[in-house]
Amino acid sequence: MRQIILDTETTGIDPKQGHRIIEIGCVEMIGRKLTGNHYHVYINPQRVVEQEAIDVHGITNEFLIDKPVFSAIADEFLEFIRGAELVIHNAPFDTGFINHEFSLLRRGFPKVEDCCGVLDTLVLARKKHPGQKNNLDALCKRYFIDNSSRTLHGALLDAEILAEVYLAMTGGQTALSLSNSEDGDEDSEEGGSKIRRLAAGRPGLRVISASEVELQNHQTKLEQIQKQSGNCLWLSND
Repeated sequence: MRQIILDTETTGIDPKQGHRIIEIGCVEMIGRKLTGNHYHVYINPQRVVEQEAIDVHGITNEFLIDKPVFSAIADEFLEFIRGAELVIHNAPFDTGFINHEFSLLRRGFPKVEDCCGVLDTLVLARKKHPGQKNNLDALCKRYFIDNSSRTLHGALLDAEILAEVYLAMTGGQTALSLSNSEDGDEDSEEGGSKIRRLAAGRPGLRVISASEVELQNHQTKLEQIQKQSGNCLWLSND
């Protein structure tokens, strides 16, 4: 299965109030493995970014002045996501903005749901962890995923982090480095622990048999159980 882990940053919180997308970040996963293929773009929203939004993602109006408008990137973006399952945290927010942007083009662009599957990891997290915080930072802490570089929201970084969170939530291994080395003491560069392998020439395990006294004490104990309970499964009926 081809999955696209996707995140956006915007000028505000509601497209119905004229807010627009200013950043899209996507990473590709096939068969639950990241391929290294990604899509990332900043977008000139042709309107002012609200200060509350800047405080969240740090993307200023001045930074976006020379960036392409959405109509200039719409075709390549649609081509990248078409046919994939989109993995998004709080999917209605992002798909609502994308659908709004497509609707403004008036060129017959489909809704996201008509060309892609959508998996909402927030819904998934709430089912797995009811009554708990399930934002991205909380999930990183819960699944021991390093998000120390996430001082501000950023679409591509958040998509990369969400990919790790999604794999962890659905049972995938995200930080295991396989090595042929017999020395498993050092951590891998990716942050996972190497496998500790036993030496081929190691001595066999020592087998210690029970003594006659221990066997007799064991038998006596079983007979006491038999007497008190009326049935001891460990006593032979032969």
